[in-house]
Amino acid sequence: MKVSTRGDYASRALLSLALHGEGHGPTSVRDIAERTGLPQPYLEQILLALKGAGLVRSKRGVGGGYVLARTPEEITLGQIVSAVDGPIVAGDFGRPHENGACDHEGQCILLDVWAGVGEHMRTHLDSFTLEDMVRRARGTAVAAPTA
Repeated sequence: MKVSTRGDYASRALLSLALHGEGHGPTSVRDIAERTGLPQPYLEQILLALKGAGLVRSKRGVGGGYVLARTPEEITLGQIVSAVDGPIVAGDFGRPHENGACDHEGQCILLDVWAGVGEHMRTHLDSFTLEDMVRRARGTAVAAPTA
């Protein structure tokens, strides 16, 4: 699996909100871009996708910007990546055929393996929350989740 630039940028933006959001109001896209070194126009598109997925909320006007829609403990890296990239899969191969009825030799066997790889990636990314990333960034992480 390769995490896309969008997935990486979305994770970095939400980590920034998690690191600086507690007790503060909304954070402007400009401030997030400056803190993370991300290009502001691209970041705006990514934040809109994250808003559509219910991971952030926005406020317009003076003092406006973005805040997390849920606590950092409730947002996983898997949710963030899926919000901007779509479902986490090992490839676009489809699902194994029902009852072993395959069109080509070996097709069902490999489709089943690729589906398992996708499931492993989703499970692994979902084992990390934004709160885990905040703890790592602050040097207070206890032990890394294993999945």
